[in-house]
Amino acid sequence: MSRSLENTIVALMKDGDKKAISLLYENYSGALLGVIKKVISDDDLAQDVLQESFIKVWKKGKSYNPEKAKLFTWLYRIVYNTSIDKIRSLNNKTSKEVQIEDSNVYKLTTRSLNQDTLDIKKHLSSIDLKYQVVLNALFFEGMTQQEASEELNIPLGTIKSRLKIGLRELKKIYNP
Repeated sequence: MSRSLENTIVALMKDGDKKAISLLYENYSGALLGVIKKVISDDDLAQDVLQESFIKVWKKGKSYNPEKAKLFTWLYRIVYNTSIDKIRSLNNKTSKEVQIEDSNVYKLTTRSLNQDTLDIKKHLSSIDLKYQVVLNALFFEGMTQQEASEELNIPLGTIKSRLKIGLRELKKIYNP
């Protein structure tokens, strides 16, 4: 993707020009569908999520800030979050349907729950904020180290150091 094409797309988005959405689709839909397919295996559902994502991109287009994130990173986050939201909403819908014969209420064992991580959010809040922010971005928001660096405006080397130190601090809590 050339920088000038990206700048053109951003300018069109800011102006609310519908050409922006077709240029975005032409240039990014394949890669973004790949992102969705990592979360959702069903082809039809993945296509629906792609369409929903482009609607969100169109609605949020004027608020895109190139200084905060590259265009693809911004698109990636919208698509990824839409995919996760879709999976959660489907899981909530299925869990609300009462299925007596398929009930797993009595089959739940303590082995199916990871006892070590049930309280990780509580323990995360007990370490230094700069490590919390990095660990949260990487583990709970699903960012890569590079994306966290860009999103948090922190050098990549610092992200890696804070990850290492933050994990060491958590290890002290879990393995005193």
